[in-house]
Amino acid sequence: MRRPARLPVRAALAATLTGLLVATTGVVLAVGGSSTLAAEDATASYPVSSAVAAKRSTNPVTPGDFTGYGFDQCLTPDQAKMNRWLARSPFLAVGIYISGKSRACRSQPNLTPTWVATQLRKGWRLLPITLGPQASCQPRFPRYSDDVRIDPRPGTGTYGRAYRMGVAEAETTVVDAQALGIVAGSTLWYDLEGYDSKNTHCRESALRFLSGWTVRIRELGYVSGVYSSAGSGIRDLDNARVDRPGMYVMPDRIWVARWDGKANTSTSYLRPDGWLPGGRVKQYQGGHDETWGGVRINIDRNFLDVGHGSIAAAELRCGGVRLDLRAFRAIRRAAAPTAGSRLQVKALQCLLKEKGLYQGSVTGRYNKRTVRAARTWQATHSLRVSDNWSRPSWMSLLGDGSRTLLKYGSAGEGVRRLQRALNAAVPTAKLTVSGVFGATTDRALKTYQSRVGHAASGVATAATWRAFSVGKRRR
Repeated sequence: MRRPARLPVRAALAATLTGLLVATTGVVLAVGGSSTLAAEDATASYPVSSAVAAKRSTNPVTPGDFTGYGFDQCLTPDQAKMNRWLARSPFLAVGIYISGKSRACRSQPNLTPTWVATQLRKGWRLLPITLGPQASCQPRFPRYSDDVRIDPRPGTGTYGRAYRMGVAEAETTVVDAQALGIVAGSTLWYDLEGYDSKNTHCRESALRFLSGWTVRIRELGYVSGVYSSAGSGIRDLDNARVDRPGMYVMPDRIWVARWDGKANTSTSYLRPDGWLPGGRVKQYQGGHDETWGGVRINIDRNFLDVGHGSIAAAELRCGGVRLDLRAFRAIRRAAAPTAGSRLQVKALQCLLKEKGLYQGSVTGRYNKRTVRAARTWQATHSLRVSDNWSRPSWMSLLGDGSRTLLKYGSAGEGVRRLQRALNAAVPTAKLTVSGVFGATTDRALKTYQSRVGHAASGVATAATWRAFSVGKRRR
């Protein structure tokens, strides 16, 4: 991973972390299970969680519930680049370096509260990263004269100095997060670069540091995340979780650096039950250039499955009429009704009723009222006007609504509209209308985009919705 700059407003906001108190024995015992550690840490004073004056913000918790693709880069991209990548790339999450003296990109001119609020409003999921003190046996650190390593001295055997360093880094990170408008409940990630796991003091002090980080991050109202190499930090955390339960405090979420090219959250370095469900991110490809919308950025690629994953609220329409059909077929006025055709007509009547064009009951009969409403829709949407209802007419009606930008990981009403429209446009798609944009929706959308002559990006843009609105099926 890469490393970006301490914010100039930190000193001002640090004043909000007032009301110091001495850490209690009970808290430290919960961390290390050791009265010796409790005594060793009893001289340290920490800000009281309730005294934190969090920056007032209407921003949502980030990343929230999400399954999809993300990227991270040393330097936070400017707004123009973010806009282009939102519209063209597969990514919907972005890692940003908000804190830590060990970052490579200490100057972050684009990273402001306005930038954060804008990305969240547009639908980006943010992964705020801290790169501070690194393991004592990490050969590439310290980078700067004011940079330090995690103290490897065991003291009385509990690595209390390392623990207190983790606490301090958590407090600094929360100040920086609040300065940017990153609200409580969001996940804050500590970047612990790879190290020599065979070095006992190096390994144990790093684990104790992460315990301090996690305890304090939670106390301050945030969710603890840890990024590290699969073969060192992540494996050591997993081994401690299983082999020494209670010895260390485990982070709520992990971010695995394993460059195996597989867009999932699995690795052989990690047991299959750890941090599941909803507690994993994997960096599956290291630094490389990617170009989307004419904008090139050097990035790492990630796959996220956090919280409950991308979810869509349940939907009830027209008293329970089934709209989530896997196929939308042409309806002919003279055709004899069947059970299947009645389902299609009920869906049509419901949708036309919601548009204010059909005033009758939802019966499943393709009657005169339904035909009149159908013809009105066709006439007002530049479609061929007929007593029959065609696939292009389905596409126009099913896709009608806000032209929301959607991609892998999106969820909600807009995705349902997209999935229904694709089932009408690409009969072989047979998508389950779940409201969650996953791999099958991505493939179906790319197929449709190729057929109508659009770039097969897998991103539903305004151009995609316009094609649906006129019932376009071929270029």
